[in-house]
Amino acid sequence: MRIIISNMAAVEYETKDNTSTDLSETSVLSDETVKTIEKHKTSGIPLQSSWTFWLDKAISGTTVEEYKENLTKIYTVNTVQSFWAVFNNIPNASAVQVRYSYHLMRDERYPLWEEPVNQNGGTWRLKCHKSDTEKIWKEIVLAAIGEQFTDCVAEGDEVCGVTVSIREREDLVQIWNANAKLASKATVLNKVHSLLPNVNFSEFYKPHQSHHAYGRR
Repeated sequence: MRIIISNMAAVEYETKDNTSTDLSETSVLSDETVKTIEKHKTSGIPLQSSWTFWLDKAISGTTVEEYKENLTKIYTVNTVQSFWAVFNNIPNASAVQVRYSYHLMRDERYPLWEEPVNQNGGTWRLKCHKSDTEKIWKEIVLAAIGEQFTDCVAEGDEVCGVTVSIREREDLVQIWNANAKLASKATVLNKVHSLLPNVNFSEFYKPHQSHHAYGRR
């Protein structure tokens, strides 16, 4: 089942601005926003699966265990309305400081290469100009939770997460899949280009286990 995720579902939650935000010094979601989100956990248009927002700040030299401990779980959403209530009340990708990453992962899986549910997968990696980051992140997230990539992966595979990482020069948007061996049969990048026809970015695929830091960070 595919779900078209409309911005109209989010109008009442639009409260964030574009000022740079140091997420290490503030709560990602206010208590008031959390109360609003709670109202939509059991009502509204259901997503095919739940999705969890995560936040991390890249720190070199950390172990896998330390990286996992440093992850901040923002919220798990399971309806269109609860998704927008979170998405529109966390800082925009363009407002997040360098070295931070947002992740949106299927169910409540951790955004860790080494997790058993992730370790055989990889990511399509899109390096993009900072002026395009926010648009790319939003379109890819909506496609993911709306299951728009379902027909773009091979049988036995799935898109299971999306990440945006803010870096010094170009930013990085990643689309996670579960089985790296099936990535060559996918048309995920074709779908991305159809969603973002006028946006330029470089692209490549990387299995998790091919990272030099896999298993040791």
